[in-house]
Amino acid sequence: MQRLILASSSPRRKELLENLHLTFEISSSNVDESFSPELTPEEAVKELASRKASFVAEKEPDAFVIGSDTVVVHEGDILGKPSDREEALFMLKKLSGQTHSVFTGVCIISPEREIQFYEKTDVVFWELSQEEMDAYISSGEPFDKAGGYGIQGFGSFLVREIKGDYFSVVGLPVARTVRELRRAGYVLPY
Repeated sequence: MQRLILASSSPRRKELLENLHLTFEISSSNVDESFSPELTPEEAVKELASRKASFVAEKEPDAFVIGSDTVVVHEGDILGKPSDREEALFMLKKLSGQTHSVFTGVCIISPEREIQFYEKTDVVFWELSQEEMDAYISSGEPFDKAGGYGIQGFGSFLVREIKGDYFSVVGLPVARTVRELRRAGYVLPY
């Protein structure tokens, strides 16, 4: 029987895989998430996803392992997870009324091969008032999310429109992941 492992402790990625009716295990990958500033966002997310998947695959060589990483990019700047209220406010002000891009990289390591890919989704924010930004920051939601917001939660009220894969913004482009799992040799129940 094939084993599928998600190399992430993200509750959002876990929920997305559960929605696909897949049986899988979770194994956190405590890897260094820093990367060279010379890397493009596409290269950075694929490298980080590969690092996470490789960490788990080394311990589980017979399994199919999925690693994923997401970054938010605005005007060439990669926005990580805000460390405090001031940084969260800075990010929200920067994104207010603007279009930014969300890159999610995925690495699937099977016993036979490694597949890497990424998806890019453009997200347009509404013009945000100070009250809206303060309320969102007070919710606590921005602090464990790239770019300081979560599209699937309370932060949904910030988003005016998206162009691309919604699930990629959440943290895992599920439709593409299913197809790449199949290409890697994983037998899906559908």
